[in-house]
Amino acid sequence: MLDFLLWNKIARIIAQLAKTLDISTDKALELFYDSEVCRMLHDKGLGLHLMSDTYIVNDLLEELQNKQQ
Repeated sequence: MLDFLLWNKIARIIAQLAKTLDISTDKALELFYDSEVCRMLHDKGLGLHLMSDTYIVNDLLEELQNKQQ
């Protein structure tokens, strides 16, 4: 995947996360870049970048819930 396509995907994911959690985009950016989902998204061998934005946001939400427990 071309870098600019991945960057655009990440921007959409962060915007959707911010809207879903009703938080600022800065906070959503922080949560995203501190996540395992972010690391997995950057690993092209895993193929997470091929999944929909909503699928990735749901994975991220699940990860955040698990961190709180």
